[in-house]
Amino acid sequence: MPEMPQVQALVDFLDVRLVHRVAPDGEVLDGGAHVTGVTLGSFAVLKTAVPPLDAIAGAEITGVARFGKYVDLDCDGVHLVFHLARAGWLRWLAHPPARPLRPGGKGPVALRLEVDGASDGGTGFELTEAGTKKSLAVYVVSDPTDVPGLATLGPEALTLSADDFARLLTDHRGQIKGLLRDQSVIAGIGNAYSDEILHAAKLSPFAIAAKLSNEEVGRLYTAMRTTLDAAIAASAGKPAAELKDSKRSSMAVHGRTGEACPVCGDIVQEVSFADSSLQYCPTCQTGGKPLADRRTSRFLK
Repeated sequence: MPEMPQVQALVDFLDVRLVHRVAPDGEVLDGGAHVTGVTLGSFAVLKTAVPPLDAIAGAEITGVARFGKYVDLDCDGVHLVFHLARAGWLRWLAHPPARPLRPGGKGPVALRLEVDGASDGGTGFELTEAGTKKSLAVYVVSDPTDVPGLATLGPEALTLSADDFARLLTDHRGQIKGLLRDQSVIAGIGNAYSDEILHAAKLSPFAIAAKLSNEEVGRLYTAMRTTLDAAIAASAGKPAAELKDSKRSSMAVHGRTGEACPVCGDIVQEVSFADSSLQYCPTCQTGGKPLADRRTSRFLK
């Protein structure tokens, strides 16, 4: 799933090509690109009806912004907002599409947006989604806060002060892994970076947020900031096609079940749930004890 560092890199990527455009010779181009066409490959991906999708046709793209893990394209006052969910991605169209997108088709393309005047000669982008479980979502709204999930977002992870972060934990009686992933509490962190943050903080994912000591809260806050800052720096300037691999290669424990922990050399373990899993290092995070591979347990007896 794309998380805040990769989504921010996508926003920066689109901003350069569609809004603050620079020609290959370095000349700054006037104004943003204009939408010349927008087509659905999947009717289910569009979650709104008013304004209609074609309301952005012909509009100038005047801004690109990120809210949590949502991307917002301001098309002259009408907003195209999308959330890539677990298996979605953005594919930049370097050349005109070979054939029109067929609505209702069975392929991976959920939406195609075409523009004129992209800074690198490209023609827009496609939103794609792999797998059979489709949850990529697109909204056309007059105000981004009309998007239900966006309206309930908590504060951005990197805008929280240490004191505000500590207060959030004090009020949360659940496990710290769930708190870090809860977008209504802290926006932008998902399954992968919550694993990485907890590993860097040397905390069990099953630790109860409200029971952490002041020293543990401080470690967790520092780990959150340093992990996300490093991921943003690693993603910066990369084209959309390279961001997934960049994310995978930077992970210490997430997605590395059975491999050696880069800090202590212990074997990275996994806890599987119905629709997700987490990875952790027993030596670094749980005092050498393996976590039970079921949702409600703390440790194997």
